[in-house]
Amino acid sequence: MKFRVKDMDIATGGILVAILNKKDAKQLDLHSGDRILIKDGHTELTCILDISESERAVPEGKVGLFEEVLQRLHVRNGNLVEINFTGKPESVNHIREKMFGKRLSYQELYHIANDITNDRLTDIEKTYFVAASFLRGMNTEEIVDLTRAMVQTGKKLKFRGIVLDKHSIGGVPGNRTTMIIIPIIAAAGFTIPKTSSRAITSPAGTADTMECLANVELTETQIKAVVKKTGACMVHGGAMSLAPADDKIIEVEHPLSIDAEGQLLASVMAKKHSVGAKHVLIDIPMGKSVKVNTYAKAKHLARMFEFIGKKLGMNIKVIITDGSQPIGYGVGPLLEVEDVMAILRNDPHAPQDLRKKALMMAGLLLEMTGKYKNGLEKARETLESGKALQKMHQIMNAQGKRKKPKLGEFRYPVRAGKIGRVKEIDNEAIAKIARLAGAPDDKGAGLFISKKVHDAVRRGELLYTVYAENKFKLDLAKGFVHKNNGYVVA
Repeated sequence: MKFRVKDMDIATGGILVAILNKKDAKQLDLHSGDRILIKDGHTELTCILDISESERAVPEGKVGLFEEVLQRLHVRNGNLVEINFTGKPESVNHIREKMFGKRLSYQELYHIANDITNDRLTDIEKTYFVAASFLRGMNTEEIVDLTRAMVQTGKKLKFRGIVLDKHSIGGVPGNRTTMIIIPIIAAAGFTIPKTSSRAITSPAGTADTMECLANVELTETQIKAVVKKTGACMVHGGAMSLAPADDKIIEVEHPLSIDAEGQLLASVMAKKHSVGAKHVLIDIPMGKSVKVNTYAKAKHLARMFEFIGKKLGMNIKVIITDGSQPIGYGVGPLLEVEDVMAILRNDPHAPQDLRKKALMMAGLLLEMTGKYKNGLEKARETLESGKALQKMHQIMNAQGKRKKPKLGEFRYPVRAGKIGRVKEIDNEAIAKIARLAGAPDDKGAGLFISKKVHDAVRRGELLYTVYAENKFKLDLAKGFVHKNNGYVVA
């Protein structure tokens, strides 16, 4: 049956939706949530059906199409298209089977990843897959197969030379080691293309922070040109379609606060495999207020990463690091950039905890290549000689240097309520305060930390300063600070 297109002038953010008038839907025996096949000449697309109760919204004889559908079908308002019923994707059956505890094959996981990538599943169906994987678990074969399926349903980038990469599980504010490690490794002659996500629950991700210095929204062609010229890049991977099913699974996990182990492992490994990384260093911070809160959990996760890496032909090394408190002085994009650049400049006032960790990690990566026995010595020499700083400026210029933003002019000092020592710092509280202040969207928002764990403090002494770009957000942060400032002084 043929219908005229009505442009709804609305975007869903991904899912392919078409709307029929309730009378047309009844005549065709279609219901909300059914799949329909829309054809325009040689182009066809499977969409999820919604029903309009209003003749005004979608009149009889018309099909309302959202922006994503219009773009993929290359149709406009008033064009004629053909509509036919089609069954639910095969992957819905696989999701149902997973809910009952079945171990899925590579082909079944590929169907799911492919349908997620191409927006053929509803949010409810994706949520059931995430929940089933979380509750039923995934064995090692499923995790490896899901990783491969994520890679195969997305783009793959190829680079010349020995390709290295690193990843942190996250949860530690200020842990901006990547921006120090990348120029060190590239200056040593290796290829290290770093594609990063933007922050979801943290005050800043690598892409958010690097954006204070250079463009991070680059096309595939631009990324390849930057890496060819400099040996490295630090860009936002969101538009790159590297393991895109992973990004869409994360969107579902976030509001549920679910971080299923199998999907976490597949997520990290798929992204690394997509850029052809052969040597990957993975940082698992362990602490009371981060994702991995016991040594036993950390060791288990490390073994899983190494096992999956071996199956994929990748050299994986995992380190378990201190995640008990923020690293560096700055929390938030601009403040973290200041820490990074101070270290690259060899500024004696730069945060030594961040410098030490970044050098250790860069040294381990260099050793993984088999080219160096003492990687730490080479990393330190590269940093102290100024070669890493020179490489950083080269990367910035190649990506498109940006004017550095200003620090938020609204600030609030948080002081100790009594004399003693800092016994504990709550990473989650610190991250929350920085986000309420405006980070990461407001580049100049965040915290500057003055006291760390074990530091002695006097009553009224400064613990940290909150920065915001407007008074409203500063007041939001202050409101949270008055309930929980994140510090335990005893």
